[in-house]
Amino acid sequence: MPRIVRFHETGDADVLKLEERPGREPDAGEVRLNVEAIGLNRAEVLYRQGLYLEAPELPSRIGYEAAGIVDAVGPGVENISVGDRVSTIPSFSMGQYGVYGESAVVPAFAAAPYPDNLSAVEAAAIWMPYLTAYGALVALGKMHKEQAVLITAASSSVGLAAIQITKSIGAMAIATTRGPGKKSYLLDAGADHVVVTDEEDLAEKTKAVTSGQGAHIIFDPVAGPFLEKLARAAAPGATIFEYGALSMEATPYPLFDALGKGLNVRGYVLFEIVQNPAMLAAGKQFVYDGLQTGALRPVVDRTFSLDAIADAHRYMESNRQKGKIVVTV
Repeated sequence: MPRIVRFHETGDADVLKLEERPGREPDAGEVRLNVEAIGLNRAEVLYRQGLYLEAPELPSRIGYEAAGIVDAVGPGVENISVGDRVSTIPSFSMGQYGVYGESAVVPAFAAAPYPDNLSAVEAAAIWMPYLTAYGALVALGKMHKEQAVLITAASSSVGLAAIQITKSIGAMAIATTRGPGKKSYLLDAGADHVVVTDEEDLAEKTKAVTSGQGAHIIFDPVAGPFLEKLARAAAPGATIFEYGALSMEATPYPLFDALGKGLNVRGYVLFEIVQNPAMLAAGKQFVYDGLQTGALRPVVDRTFSLDAIADAHRYMESNRQKGKIVVTV
């Protein structure tokens, strides 16, 4: 029987249990993967804690991103065959289709072939970061090369993807990090400027590097009181995309900056893109093209074995990572 990861109660990383469970055949419209690698995401930490947009029904599977080889195909599935190497696009319920484990059944629409030049580890690190950043910056934000883009929590896998996408369009990438330890790394990763927010005034630094304009697009997973600083750093007419709540604090609305500058403060989640067939198709093509040209390069920080899944979650919660954490199977 394949080993899979489930949890029977919400809580810290120790609730994740590796269990032997009977595998199942894929139903209509589904495919089954022999999993080779699993990409970790902050969403899964929140899901495990019972703090995510989707509430787990216990015991619950977990996980959005896996790369592996298709070993069974359900009725009615076209364009995917046994033996195909695919990775999964986060576009389904984790409770219904969790991918942590040696075997995973997912909807066929969520299984995407990945380029031959990527390893399974790299393939498990592409869809959540790149489609999340693409959706806000390109599909919705309509980013162009005359703009400045402020990217917070920039050393995360999504933050690094946003830097790469911004530079591929030709816009200015301004990255933030709380302490100085990651500044040189972010510059090497392609950021035009880095603001160390524990030491520098975010609005002053952003305006200084943008000839006084401020950032035209802001891409932020932190929220909380930090939103007020972002609003001060924004250019007139800017859009602030809030795609997370890492601060876990109440988020005050920056009314006076919003009124004075005509700001658009917008909540955003990846499901806006992946549940829209046209947007998803355009996003996948954008990512494929970027991977082919080398403009997009998945960044893997560290790998863990499946037996160390709790350690992998603890490492994610430490916020020490620079890029994607991947579990090998």
